[in-house]
Amino acid sequence: MIRILVERLIQSISILFIMSFVVYGLMGLMPGDPIDLLISADPKITSADAERLRELYGLHRPLSERYGNWLQAALGGDLGYSRLHAKPVFEVLWPALGNTIVLLGLAFCLSLVIALPAGIIAASRPYSKTDYAINFAAFAGISTPPFWLALLLIIVFAVLWGILPAGGMGTLGQGGLWENLRFLVLPVISLTIANVGGQTRYMRAAMIETLRQDYIRTARAKGLSKSRVILGHGLRNALIPVVTIIALDFGALFSGALITETIFAYPGMGRLIFDAIMGNDYNLALLALLLATLVTLLGNTLADIAYVKLDPRITDKAGPT
Repeated sequence: MIRILVERLIQSISILFIMSFVVYGLMGLMPGDPIDLLISADPKITSADAERLRELYGLHRPLSERYGNWLQAALGGDLGYSRLHAKPVFEVLWPALGNTIVLLGLAFCLSLVIALPAGIIAASRPYSKTDYAINFAAFAGISTPPFWLALLLIIVFAVLWGILPAGGMGTLGQGGLWENLRFLVLPVISLTIANVGGQTRYMRAAMIETLRQDYIRTARAKGLSKSRVILGHGLRNALIPVVTIIALDFGALFSGALITETIFAYPGMGRLIFDAIMGNDYNLALLALLLATLVTLLGNTLADIAYVKLDPRITDKAGPT
């Protein structure tokens, strides 16, 4: 286990280094720069002023040299300021990260609580009415566009019935617990419905494949109960491929759901990354994307550990990374 963690740590550091160079390079190749935005906002700035500003911020230097300067400063703990917010990037990032953890964390856990049992029930009764009903609900969730679902929820629960807010978020220390949670109900439902269908289908497919194995038939021949065969022998092995999907969803959790956050006016990571990229806020966008990469790598590492716990015969070479 220690060897697995050490290898994954080395791989993660290497991938983060590569991703930082790729993201910085892609943003540097985007048309325009922060000085162009200043010019468009203040037409009184002359071309000479613009050139002095570019020289002051080092924008006239080659991209590789600018990246080297950024990397050296980042390794020293200086991640720079956000151009759009005029604050250190960490001061801008942490509130959005906390909001995303609450919103998408709830949706992620709720979708697993629904999807895993539903997939097991459907697989234990293949091609029955129950299986068809669960499959129909799963396909409906997969096929529903997230933006349409979010708008429908707003129209029904906020506009027609007026029982839930249409967007925004509560303020800590103001109002009761329910007053703050009310703002999370609609976006959590929207994200849960968008994710639960795919997870249910993966769980069903993995469980059906597992229940066809010889050791399952042997367990049934020994006279074990159906619940013990499914939960005691089948579930442990069926979870192995599903863990990969959960790990990928875990990484997507922290990059945020841009469409949902935009429609519900929720200040999370997805909207923050979008605004930073569109506003050429290099420092903020780079750190946010690297954080999303780091969490994805963490999810894959946790999946590798789960593989070994579920089946000790699986070596660390069988992980998703």
